[in-house]
Amino acid sequence: MKVNKLVVLLCLLFTAQLHAQTPTQRTINTFMSDRFGMFIHWGPVTLRGTEIGWSRDKEVPMEDYDSLYKEFNPALFNADAWVKTAKDAGMRYLTITARHHDGFCLWPTKYTAYNISNTPYKKDILKALQVACKKQGIKLCIYYSVLDWHHPDYPIHSAHNGKIDPHANMQRYVAFMKNQLKELIVNYDPFMLWFDGQWESPWTDSLGREIYTYVKSIKPGIITNNRLGKKFAAMENKAIDPAEMVGDYDTPERAVGRLNMTMPWESSFTICQQWAWKPNDHLQSLKTILAILSKTAGGNGNLLLNVGPMSDGRIEARQVKRLQEIGDWLKINGTAVYNTYGGPYEATANYATTRKGNKIYLHVLNTDTAALVLPALPGAKVVGAHTMTGQSVTVNTGSEGIQVSLPERLKGKLQYVVVLELDKDAMTLPVVKL
Repeated sequence: MKVNKLVVLLCLLFTAQLHAQTPTQRTINTFMSDRFGMFIHWGPVTLRGTEIGWSRDKEVPMEDYDSLYKEFNPALFNADAWVKTAKDAGMRYLTITARHHDGFCLWPTKYTAYNISNTPYKKDILKALQVACKKQGIKLCIYYSVLDWHHPDYPIHSAHNGKIDPHANMQRYVAFMKNQLKELIVNYDPFMLWFDGQWESPWTDSLGREIYTYVKSIKPGIITNNRLGKKFAAMENKAIDPAEMVGDYDTPERAVGRLNMTMPWESSFTICQQWAWKPNDHLQSLKTILAILSKTAGGNGNLLLNVGPMSDGRIEARQVKRLQEIGDWLKINGTAVYNTYGGPYEATANYATTRKGNKIYLHVLNTDTAALVLPALPGAKVVGAHTMTGQSVTVNTGSEGIQVSLPERLKGKLQYVVVLELDKDAMTLPVVKL
């Protein structure tokens, strides 16, 4: 049997490129191809139903807040159920607040008594999640705040009082952080670390770089977000210079990141309004969440969607139902999300696009319209079009651009995807500015 020399050459080239990548590059590529993950904000504060960290010394008096762990007993916590909920939603990774700004630790750390082993529950939450994630094929990621208003050596002790404690010691505090981070990496082997809380004055970019180098020395392939340093998109969705950030990817918050084909990014949103559980909190509609997911993938980013479990350890049934609805949509349309790239068009209120191979996936967000008009593609033609379920779609190219006539029977329905087949590789196309 003859072997095609070109195929062999391409395989060798691909293998060489793969080996040339650093461990970080390989991990970030895997991470970005996953596109969709679950964020979980949880801790003793759920006994009050107020926001994690931020309600301390405000809605909940500091002394009361710091004592909640003594009655925290999430007897109905089931790691397998949490992970299954994420998997059924089409999520590929799970990020848990192992330690938020309030300093409480969801694992039995050796370095502070303010942890899960000293609650009535006592069991190791992170270990249970690690086992469940491994069993179900979900990547475990760990959130860790660089500020800790509870710790005596961190100089600020309240979000609502910036007074510096003269008895605090940042050198001791950073040593404490390193001990905990080593504990987390060695004992739970996270795929990624999600840092937060770096905006306060005691924390500096140089400390961020020190911690970044330290965690990489323990696990070279681990990735981190860019909240070890001061440069990040945040809620303002600011444009940043990647060279100035400390970390491996950017983190817009409650905003879909900008279309960027070179800098990885992940937008975080929450399924309700509050990050931690709140009774009767407003639940986002399926339409809203799917639009966010499509626009995020269309911008070449990931979506980290937060849920807030209740104090007894269960995720609310209504949140589970919404997540299942997202998963049902992804069972049909997941090819247009996972392992794709953003573009070539910037997302609008009417549509978003992703691409792979010779296909552009047109995510139809506004299903009330009869047609969508896209700008012309330089040097490429649409040679076929159909929905993900195989229904033929009419496409006409004219002076105004590419007109896609949408199926009448899908008018007013939930968003869907039209596959545009091209006469060339879609990845060779430049970003089309609208």
